[in-house]
Amino acid sequence: MLKTILALPRTVWLIGLISLVNDSASEMLYPLMPLYLASVLMAGPKALGIIEGIAEATSSIFKLFSGVIVDRTKKAKPWIILGYTLAGLGRPLIAFANSWLWVLAIRFTDRMGKGLRSSPRDALLAESVSENQRGITFGLHRSMDNAGAVIGPLLASLFLYLEVPLRQIFFWAIIPGLITIGLACCIKEPPREVVTQSNTFSWSLEGMPDQFKRYLVVAGIFALGNSSDMFLLLRAREAGVAQDQIPLLWAAISLITTVFGTPLSALSDTFGRKRFILIAWIAFAFFYIAMGFPGISIYQIFCLFGIYALFKAATEGVEKAFVADLAPKGMAGTAFGWFNLITGLMLFPASFIFGWVYESIAPLYAFLFSGGCALVAFALMAFWVHRNEAS
Repeated sequence: MLKTILALPRTVWLIGLISLVNDSASEMLYPLMPLYLASVLMAGPKALGIIEGIAEATSSIFKLFSGVIVDRTKKAKPWIILGYTLAGLGRPLIAFANSWLWVLAIRFTDRMGKGLRSSPRDALLAESVSENQRGITFGLHRSMDNAGAVIGPLLASLFLYLEVPLRQIFFWAIIPGLITIGLACCIKEPPREVVTQSNTFSWSLEGMPDQFKRYLVVAGIFALGNSSDMFLLLRAREAGVAQDQIPLLWAAISLITTVFGTPLSALSDTFGRKRFILIAWIAFAFFYIAMGFPGISIYQIFCLFGIYALFKAATEGVEKAFVADLAPKGMAGTAFGWFNLITGLMLFPASFIFGWVYESIAPLYAFLFSGGCALVAFALMAFWVHRNEAS
């Protein structure tokens, strides 16, 4: 496996490095966001749900736009550069926010950047390797991305230990942001086979296989239960995890995902994507249901977060490889755009509903709702998506 990984194209490694640096900045701030909103801006779970829901929905809309555009123009690099520029220069502005509405506006810009770069980047990765290398390629990319998610929270924890004010930590995120933009400018796109298409833009699912359309429905149901991870960190804090340990907990999740992401995704090249997704979704349902019960101990929190990390490792690369497998030739960008649109749009009601139930009723019912969505998605994935084919 190591030989195969090292033999992957330069473009795959460069995109992975870009994601590593970018996530070092993003994940340095991510676990601090609930603390920043609560302690500095005096905002609660409802505001957090609105911010994250709108931000992720915005990202998903632009993922479809950029996905369709890249299939038409056959140019991914400009959109990747623009996306990382908006995020890299926008995130540090949170340091100057004086209300949660300003944070919402900045997160909107940040997620718009993510939307513009994600589908072109994923399409570029899919087209840079052969079909039987997609699992390991997307797994490597997610592992490098999560390596940045290890570095970022460790930096955040160090800053908190040194008693650096939260506003200053957000401002320092500009340094990795500038490095990311510079690296993105070094991307070289591989030659693409020209596929004859009409000159008009098509935002529909025309030309997509029925299996892909069914998978979009199932992925949307699962995403409805997959609210912002910030609620998990909020739950951990309320369960007794110390403030300066929250970034370390998030770093541990990313470390596990980094270590296991590539080998698990590589196994899906041989044993099939569906099997990995089903097992991971069951683990997700168990995790969320268990997290909701009152009186949960810190030790149980740590164990459950380990399960959640393995879920992420088993799905982040495999789901993208699955989308690439189902996409018709020359339509990878559009396929990723639709997948990202559906799963991203569902994050708004997911985070809004979760935050409202969490604050207005009880955390238990919010977590039960998420676990229930995962179980429904599991059943449909197992018996409906491949209904006309052997699994």
